[in-house]
Formats: sequence, C-alpha cells, structure tokens
Amino acid sequence: MNELVEAADDKSLTKTINRYGRVDLLVIDELGYMSLDTRGAELLFQVLTEREEKNSIAIASNQAFSGWTNTFTDPRLCAAIVDRLTYGGTIIETGTTSYRLNHGRARTGT
Repeated sequence: MNELVEAADDKSLTKTINRYGRVDLLVIDELGYMSLDTRGAELLFQVLTEREEKNSIAIASNQAFSGWTNTFTDPRLCAAIVDRLTYGGTIIETGTTSYRLNHGRARTGT
C-alpha cells in the first residue's frame, strides 16, 4: 500500500498499477490485519480492477469477509473489493486456527 500511495503522490500511479497488473500472480498477505483509509482502499481497488479476469490474485487473511468492514471503512468500497475478489474466484477456507500460533505452541510445548 505504501508503494501505491507514494506512486500517487509522485504522479506515477498509472505506471505502478500497470506493473501490478502484469505479474502472473499477485499475493497479498494479511489483508484485514490493518485498517486502510479510504485512499488506500481506493488504490487497492484500482489494482484489483486492473487485474480483473486477466491474472491471478492470492490473498491470505485471518478475517472473514464480514470482518473486512473494519479494514475497509467505506462499506460500499468493501463490498466492491469483495465482489472483485470473489467473482470467478476460488475461496479456500483453512479454518480459524492460526498456523503460526499452533506451530509456536508445539515448539514450546504449551
């Protein structure tokens, strides 16, 4: 997100969004971990729109879609982002248990 904000400030946003649009697989980890202001969410939406039906996106999140309203403060923008991600996509739910937490407990014996 920081790169997108900086690109917008430097007037190179189109070039940056196009670059994100060309990679075969865009991976976004921990989406939902931190809230995004409206500007950040709009920039992410632009990237998703550029990639829509062209290239793959993989997103990891500990939040269910219903919890994304805390991440994306604009409910309409949140719905549009979820729509972009789920249309024609595959959702793989791995459960609510954190791998890192379980793995850490196994190593420490707690």
